[in-house]
Amino acid sequence: KGNRSMEFAKSLSGHDRDQIYLIKEKDEKYVYLVNGTTKMLADPKKKSIKHIQLIKHIPTEVQEVLSGRVTDLEIKRAVKLYKSIIL
Repeated sequence: KGNRSMEFAKSLSGHDRDQIYLIKEKDEKYVYLVNGTTKMLADPKKKSIKHIQLIKHIPTEVQEVLSGRVTDLEIKRAVKLYKSIIL
């Protein structure tokens, strides 16, 4: 389970527009998003796949933050780090 692919997503619509999330899981229509602050692992945000942009390239430093046991704190750190690298 440690090596599953990490996918981030950017919200394209709604009041959370431009927010960065980690995709916890996805099915045909929806993704379940977490960011470690407002959306926790226990209560992910359900969002239509149409309303997000997948982020395929995750910087190595961000992947390293999430390489161990993934907790809300780690997700929060990873999202923050991702934003600081990209923006």
